[in-house]
Amino acid sequence: MRYIMTIVWAVLISGVISYVLSSMGNEAFSLVNTLVLAAILVVAVVILGEGVLKEEDTN
Repeated sequence: MRYIMTIVWAVLISGVISYVLSSMGNEAFSLVNTLVLAAILVVAVVILGEGVLKEEDTN
């Protein structure tokens, strides 16, 4: 379930970022660029969440 929510949030956040940046640059909104950015965000969050930032047990 956490992977699904990660994908949903990544698509929503990257959509907002893409829309704002394309509006500021006076360019057309591109859904493909939004999905590429979302994929990059999902991979980064999964790598950080599962590996780099995972707490180590010190029992």
